[in-house]
Amino acid sequence: MIAKRFLPLIAAGLAVQAISPAAATSLPTFAGVTPSLSALTVYNWMSSDIGAAWTAGYKGQGVTITFVDDFKSSSKFSGNFGTGVQTLRHGEWTRLETSLVAPSATIVSQDFNSGTAIKLARGLNVVNLSYAMYATSGYTANQIGWSAQERSIISAAGGSAVISKAAGNDAVAVGAANSSNKVDYLNLALVGKSSTLFVGALSSNGTTAQKASMASYSNTAGSNVLVQNNFLVVGVAGDKTGLYGTSFAAPIVSGYAAVLGSKFSTATATQITNQLLNTARQDTVKNYSAAVYGRGEASLSRALAPVSIR
Repeated sequence: MIAKRFLPLIAAGLAVQAISPAAATSLPTFAGVTPSLSALTVYNWMSSDIGAAWTAGYKGQGVTITFVDDFKSSSKFSGNFGTGVQTLRHGEWTRLETSLVAPSATIVSQDFNSGTAIKLARGLNVVNLSYAMYATSGYTANQIGWSAQERSIISAAGGSAVISKAAGNDAVAVGAANSSNKVDYLNLALVGKSSTLFVGALSSNGTTAQKASMASYSNTAGSNVLVQNNFLVVGVAGDKTGLYGTSFAAPIVSGYAAVLGSKFSTATATQITNQLLNTARQDTVKNYSAAVYGRGEASLSRALAPVSIR
């Protein structure tokens, strides 16, 4: 799943329909679930790297993660991240997922219909974007009449914040038109931005013994080298959680970025982004190709391994 909304935008004097999926601030109390730092659980949908990071003391402390997502609509659906079956809005699900990966991070929620600019905190910022903004194919990202919200996100992707963007569920390359001839122009606007991570979904967490495959619905990196260079994949175990889609891949990477930030506390957003990209694995996915998997499967243990990063 990836959250979307239809919004009338004006591009080059033409009426365009775009889909995009806003604003209360809170610390981890998510739909009645508050992760306990004294009894953290590595759930069966998680990589085992997460538990090792926690044991070493890296839980996202000192990092702010902003979720721009659906927090106000009447649309809800059921799933279970291991904390019990719940029926939540899309943004409540993505927020909960990251809070279970990086339980000490500060969480900020902004409804994707707010139209207001995101606000960055002191220290490392991560922005989770599990939504898309669609319009008919044929425009450039510069022709879209972005709101202050998206303008601020696109600006932050130049190095002010780690942007974890769900790649999309159209089974096409990032930036390509889907079967309805719609393009996610938010994806296009983020191409080439230094602290952006496009996140695709594997059907499981990969190992060298049991390599993972790309989920059938997931968008891929495609032939654009700029996308390939900033594209990662992680496992989305929908068979365990009931929750499928790159919407639930991006929050895992948001959590990883926060965990990294709690170790490399003076690192910039671009340094954290590059560390995740440079340490991704190609030996845990089937038939690795940059056009499919980008840099490969994110590896939290490899990213955390050095004493310092540059």
